[in-house]
Amino acid sequence: MSTKLNVVEREVGKNPRQIRAMGFIPVSIYSKGKDAKNAQVNAHEFEMAYKSNKEGEWELSLGKEKISAKIAELQANYATSEFLNIEFQAV
Repeated sequence: MSTKLNVVEREVGKNPRQIRAMGFIPVSIYSKGKDAKNAQVNAHEFEMAYKSNKEGEWELSLGKEKISAKIAELQANYATSEFLNIEFQAV
């Protein structure tokens, strides 16, 4: 079973620190043979979903597009337990 997560296009002109200050986490979605997609996800929504699905598959909704992916890398500040960046690999 995959966990569903809504992601939105990353705001142009905002750096990752600004995105995190607005309550979002920067996301990159990679897939073989395609360009990487840069997006952002609501931090609280991701944290709640991540508690129940640390190693499983994710269904990402990016606009009208549905992407099935797994977490390739998750960067976190372990002193504050804040997620800094998520990299998804499409499957």
